[in-house]
Amino acid sequence: MRKTVLKVLAVGVLLAALPLSVFGAGKPEESKDVTVNMFQLKVEIKDAIDGYAAKYSAATPGVTVRVETLGGGGDYGGAMKAKAQAGQMPDIFMIEGRGGYDIWKDYIADLSGEAWVKDTDLAFMVDGKVVGFPVAIEGYGMAYNAEILQKAGIDPATLTTRAAYESALKILDSKKAELGIDAPVAMAASVAGGMWWVAGQHNLAAYWGGGLGFNDTSIIEKALKGQLDDARFLEYAKYVQLLFKYADKKILLNGSYDDQVGSFAQGRTAFLHQGNWVDPNLKQLGVSFKIGYAPHAFLTKEQKGLYLFAPSWYCVNTKSPNAAAAKAFLTSIATTSDGHDYMVNQAGMIPAFKSVTLKPSGQLSQALMAANAKGGNYGVFFGMLPDGAGQNVFGPIFDLFAQNPDNLDQFIADMKRAVANLPKM
Repeated sequence: MRKTVLKVLAVGVLLAALPLSVFGAGKPEESKDVTVNMFQLKVEIKDAIDGYAAKYSAATPGVTVRVETLGGGGDYGGAMKAKAQAGQMPDIFMIEGRGGYDIWKDYIADLSGEAWVKDTDLAFMVDGKVVGFPVAIEGYGMAYNAEILQKAGIDPATLTTRAAYESALKILDSKKAELGIDAPVAMAASVAGGMWWVAGQHNLAAYWGGGLGFNDTSIIEKALKGQLDDARFLEYAKYVQLLFKYADKKILLNGSYDDQVGSFAQGRTAFLHQGNWVDPNLKQLGVSFKIGYAPHAFLTKEQKGLYLFAPSWYCVNTKSPNAAAAKAFLTSIATTSDGHDYMVNQAGMIPAFKSVTLKPSGQLSQALMAANAKGGNYGVFFGMLPDGAGQNVFGPIFDLFAQNPDNLDQFIADMKRAVANLPKM
């Protein structure tokens, strides 16, 4: 994904060639009297996508769209494999990168001819063909409660190095009673609790791309050959150690997604290790305090960027008799006013389509848009890893480190061993 791709978020160029009438996506004749089954993993948009599917179904004669959601710690990949074995593959499903594509490529339809393709630069492509519809642009840094930081005398703009974070976390920890917080950081890392992805995928992405050019994949490419950058990883490991040391231990070791987000929403922690996808959750929880993003600054040198990426794509089951109707449903999301309203106002997402002029209301999404306009952000490359590497390889290592953050040498040794085995996966 090029840096220039993301500039469209701030510009919102309207493409007159695309139909923006309600559900004017050109429903194919063969979509009569069919049920389109969609299987997706973004739990935070469940209500929004369910509502949109119901509205689309009501407005589209002969077509019913049913959405099943499994995520937030559920084994989506395992559930997909079970569906395939049972002959119940959905008409629309999600992949999160090349690893997912390689597993399901025999089921993935060519979407190159769809109307929305010319309206985005973030479609998933393989061998020159468009095979994935970008769900949204997402991103993250270290979310902070501005009111708590202000009371503690901490300027979030200074959080651009690991040393700055260490100083801030020490201050917050020393003032817990005064600030009314349980711990400085809300972060979960439990494999048993289904939260392996917070550390083993999203935080680890800081090592893969932090402080580098937006498209610089040199570190993860090195890892795919079995090599760890020792000096860089030592700096990163010390950052993880710092976060684990000052995290709420109950949440870190046993907490769920709701526990983590809820703690921050209630003002019980100053920092939240999550992306802008929590905006709808924070709204539901009635959050009114000012929120922003600071960088995951793990290096001794300054890092000022956030992490921006298209993390997932919808694919259409090419073997399904309902493939045409499935494609029409996706097209409606990208090209109609109702679809745009769903993405931005209902789901709180940052759309990957240039013609969308709406802007999200969520504070974290707004922070990402501001960071994008400013530039200097970092790419997210965990989608390049072999399927299951985050959950089955890295997740357990971070979980073990969370249980004993003092054992830095063991964490480094475990990660070095895991990376050495990546070429064999």
